[in-house]
Amino acid sequence: MPPFRSTPLAVVCLFTVAAAQAQSESAGGATVTPLGRVEVNGRHYDNAIGSSDAASQGTIRAELLKSRPALRPGEVLEFVPGVIVTQHSGDGKANQYFLRGFNLDHGTDFATTVNGLPVNMPTHGHGQGYSDLNFLIPELVDRIEYRKGPYFAKNGDFAAAGSADIAYRSTLDESFATLTLGQRQFQRFVGAGSAAMGGGVNLLGAVEVQRNDGPWTLPERLRKSNGVLTVSGGTRLEGWSASLMGYDAKWDSTDQVPQRLINAGTFNGQPFGRFDAVDPTDGGETQRSSLSGEWHRNTGSESSNVAAYAMAYRLKLFSNFTYALERPAEGDQFAQQDRRGVYGASASHAVEHRLGDLLARTEVGLQLRHDRIRVGLFDTVERRITATTRDDAVRQTQLGVYGQTSLELTPWLRTIVGLRAEEARFKVDSLTNSANSGSASAHLFAPKFALIAGPWAKTEFFFNAGRGFHSNDARGTTATVDPKTGDAVDKVPGLVAARGMELGARTEWVPGLQSSVALWKLDFDSELVYVGDAGATEANRPSKRHGIEWNNRYVPLPWLLVDADLAWTHARFADADVAGNRIPNAVDKVGSVAVTVRDLGLWSASVQWRYLGSGALIEDNSVRSRSSLTTNLRVSRKLWDRAELTVDVFNVMDRKLNDIEYFYESQLPGEAAPVADRHVHPAEPRAVRVTLRMGF
Repeated sequence: MPPFRSTPLAVVCLFTVAAAQAQSESAGGATVTPLGRVEVNGRHYDNAIGSSDAASQGTIRAELLKSRPALRPGEVLEFVPGVIVTQHSGDGKANQYFLRGFNLDHGTDFATTVNGLPVNMPTHGHGQGYSDLNFLIPELVDRIEYRKGPYFAKNGDFAAAGSADIAYRSTLDESFATLTLGQRQFQRFVGAGSAAMGGGVNLLGAVEVQRNDGPWTLPERLRKSNGVLTVSGGTRLEGWSASLMGYDAKWDSTDQVPQRLINAGTFNGQPFGRFDAVDPTDGGETQRSSLSGEWHRNTGSESSNVAAYAMAYRLKLFSNFTYALERPAEGDQFAQQDRRGVYGASASHAVEHRLGDLLARTEVGLQLRHDRIRVGLFDTVERRITATTRDDAVRQTQLGVYGQTSLELTPWLRTIVGLRAEEARFKVDSLTNSANSGSASAHLFAPKFALIAGPWAKTEFFFNAGRGFHSNDARGTTATVDPKTGDAVDKVPGLVAARGMELGARTEWVPGLQSSVALWKLDFDSELVYVGDAGATEANRPSKRHGIEWNNRYVPLPWLLVDADLAWTHARFADADVAGNRIPNAVDKVGSVAVTVRDLGLWSASVQWRYLGSGALIEDNSVRSRSSLTTNLRVSRKLWDRAELTVDVFNVMDRKLNDIEYFYESQLPGEAAPVADRHVHPAEPRAVRVTLRMGF
């Protein structure tokens, strides 16, 4: 299934919706009188007492997403309490995610879906569970349903630390166009509209075009185009939808650089600063296209859902993290390439019934995913392939079957018991070394349990426990020889188990304040650790983590919202090793505090303080990353009924911060030997962006 280009799709979306609007406004020459606009003001968070099965579960509404600025699309996940999103390369590459003491790399152990499509990529060219959210259009998001911990039977691969399902809207209150201009050649246009086609059928289309050079001495030259076309029918209780999506991006990247080079201030006789690049030819390009559909029905006592999707994906990524360590003459740049078709389907059915005299609700479901992958790693010079490290054709199939029953034991006590069974099959055809070809399979059972008590005085209590997992790269399940060195290697298990539990409470006892606290622990049989000299991850030692999260939503006045999310984590390797027991890049503290003023006359404003704590960079804790505190600001003013002007200021204080830090050996051209050093990717300096939104 070859990926189609998203620019033609954007044109199709734009003209299809425009034609549909014209048709709906004038049918047979008769003018259709529009219905009056009805506004329903709901909560920013659907986390009220009785709405969740865990203290760390909730739903975020679109109204909150509009209140705070996001530097990149993936930062919408920062509205999930405890999640921090950064970047260590070009903005066309997947973000770096942090949650519960995990450096999730580019998405491992945090499962994400958008509009019903899985984002995480198993057996990916750059990293297991690679989760590129750059195709997300935040203006289309209706809600984010998030969960943390392996306590939910419906969630499978990559969901041990948490998951987020990002739902798009199928209709819009009004069509709109936004234009954003900012420093350093930032330009972004989004146009979207929806129309009723008759017979209860609705059409929605959206297009996005973005350009950005960033603060880098080497301009990023990000060029991104995006399109969504959705047709839907029925109601929230019974209906269907189908979506066509396409995304295309190209960029040059300034990857992380060694701290010693920044300290020296010169490189090859030229000045060198924080925003300079060692290898000016790093960068990449990616495409993603998909067709998906779903049908749902909810009668109150029963509910059913069926969904299916097909997706084509491609990535070419050129990186150089060690500079001239392995190939002094030509440099260490390498290419990671991934081309795949992804096909999947899911079905679930839930029914309310009785077990004896007790009210119960039982849900059963099935999820199937098949990836047909061509993935490779190559030596390159200025993006030109000079040697092949490995080139593989992979077939990976995962089947998950789950069931759970919620039982109301008393009016103040209910329990949920669930079980998930997962089967994974891998077939690897190594095109460079037949010794690494083969087939493998793995299966795993994951029991789940929850106990919810209350409410008393608008307070409820939770106990959650469960088993989760992540899959390993399929190539590791069949490999017998290191493709680079020729040394013998051990095969890795296809599925790696995690065990977690959580004690939590949620209260609305104080008027206007919604507060929750969770004490949690999570143990993994095998940790995935970032390897700097390979630019990839590998299975490593078992780990254990525990921590506490405290989340608060306070609305003291109808126009004032205060958010405060604080989290502390203790993360260690579980076995004994002379190297030490610290987990590299396991950040120990994160926090976010935001104050939002909403619709105060013609004005709205928000200021957010975002804290990313320090973490060990190597196992013995002798080198640690530096903490960072960032301030972001948004101010909006309504110009007239359907027009609004917004000013976003990122890193208001213009602090010199780092988005990511690693510690490993590298060797610059001209250096006589490798040097173990801190390697950093700076956060962007102060940036101002202005957005004009027009409704139609």
